[in-house]
Amino acid sequence: MSKTVQAEGALETRGIEQVPDAERTGRTRELFPTWVGANISVLLLTMGASLVVAYHLSFWQAVVCAVAAPVVSYGLVGLIGIAGKRGGAPGMALSRAVFGQRGNLLPGALIWVARWGWETINAVTGAYALLTVLDIVFGLKANSVLDIVMLLAFVVATFAISGLGINAVQKCNQYATYLFGLFSVLVLVYLIVDTDWSNVFSRPAGSTAAVITGIGMIAAGGVSWIPTAPDFTRYLPRTASSKAIVGHSVGGAGIVVLPMVLMGTVMAVSTPDLASASDPVSFLGEILPTWIAVPYLLIALIGMLLINAMSMYSAGFTAQTLGFRIPRHWAVSVNAVISLGFGGVLMLVATSFMGSFIAFLSLLAVAFSAWVGVFGADMLRRTEYDGRAMADTTRTSAYWYTGGFSPAAVAAWAIGLVAGLMFTTSDWFTGPLAHNNVIGEYGLGWVATIVISGVLYLVLPKSAVVAPSSPADADAAGASAAGSAARPESVRA
Repeated sequence: MSKTVQAEGALETRGIEQVPDAERTGRTRELFPTWVGANISVLLLTMGASLVVAYHLSFWQAVVCAVAAPVVSYGLVGLIGIAGKRGGAPGMALSRAVFGQRGNLLPGALIWVARWGWETINAVTGAYALLTVLDIVFGLKANSVLDIVMLLAFVVATFAISGLGINAVQKCNQYATYLFGLFSVLVLVYLIVDTDWSNVFSRPAGSTAAVITGIGMIAAGGVSWIPTAPDFTRYLPRTASSKAIVGHSVGGAGIVVLPMVLMGTVMAVSTPDLASASDPVSFLGEILPTWIAVPYLLIALIGMLLINAMSMYSAGFTAQTLGFRIPRHWAVSVNAVISLGFGGVLMLVATSFMGSFIAFLSLLAVAFSAWVGVFGADMLRRTEYDGRAMADTTRTSAYWYTGGFSPAAVAAWAIGLVAGLMFTTSDWFTGPLAHNNVIGEYGLGWVATIVISGVLYLVLPKSAVVAPSSPADADAAGASAAGSAARPESVRA
């Protein structure tokens, strides 16, 4: 963690500028609770139930999905996170070096919009958790007014945490990890004792295509974090272990995803309606005894607060890279207002939460994967990032390329995005190539997007890579970046 951030207090004022080497005192082990906190969500229970109810998988096939999904998705999170220690800046700021100062606006805008949806889903889930607790403890039944009040309370709490910055987010993640682990053990013990295991293990196996599609569904949540991975590694020193970054990312996510998905799978055997419930939370009050359900829901609520806080924390950086000349903590408020508006629509109008959620995940993965393919391929040839060039949004920037665009990166991103959508199936959109081929039938549109955009970027002719400044020059560039990226903030960023 940055000594400067700690010295300034709880409020982090640093924006998208490069962190000077002297302040990069973070430790790779801090990533473990960060990615634990990013996955404390009851939505994983509902996804686990979907493996049984919607995909018709057996218990052991569900185990394969629950193990493979975090390894694949958070393995990519860790790999892209390496760019954070190389460049000491948020992911979408580093992306300027790849796409160009103007070209970066294209994937940046799409990722920012896609993040609205992710934050909306989490805000609605958090509101439903509050409503379920009120129903169990006080007998208060949900209505339109109470729905909006709980949604507002959740969004305000999220804004408060994410607005404070990385210190607050990571400190909350540490405490949430211990609490969540304790009560997850209690839930596991209860399920072991109360479940008809002969019924669980007697379910027939589903198809291989369904297994791979199930892996993709669960992995989509992790894929959404990939562009933000450098946001949480930028305070690591340049000498930090890349292997440790990947290991802590996969380990932190996997230790949560595996048991949560399997618990949802087991719960679905006795409660098949779980995967098609009108909300993703209330079933816990029916399955678990009150003494477990209430504290578990409250801890899950904290987890969802942290997930949204992390998402909004990164969204603030994305907004700044798009040209919003406001401090990071105020940039966060833009996403808070948007998630409140969309969340109200989802709670009051949508008829099927899970149907909307699965449809959103399938499109979300493709939207993020196009950037992942290009940026990841670029990491093979770029080991350092010029802080001065990233901060300079004028024609004098070394990352201006051709009219502010990197033709190879933008073309590869656009073609990969369109190709991936053509192979994608969802309730909202079905591409023309979504059937009668392995990629479409196995739900691999997002994988195809990464491969196509990455390969295209590698083979297309690219502008010459300008040698970055020395580390000393890069540190000095941080101060000038604060003025151009975060005005009109008056404090030192």
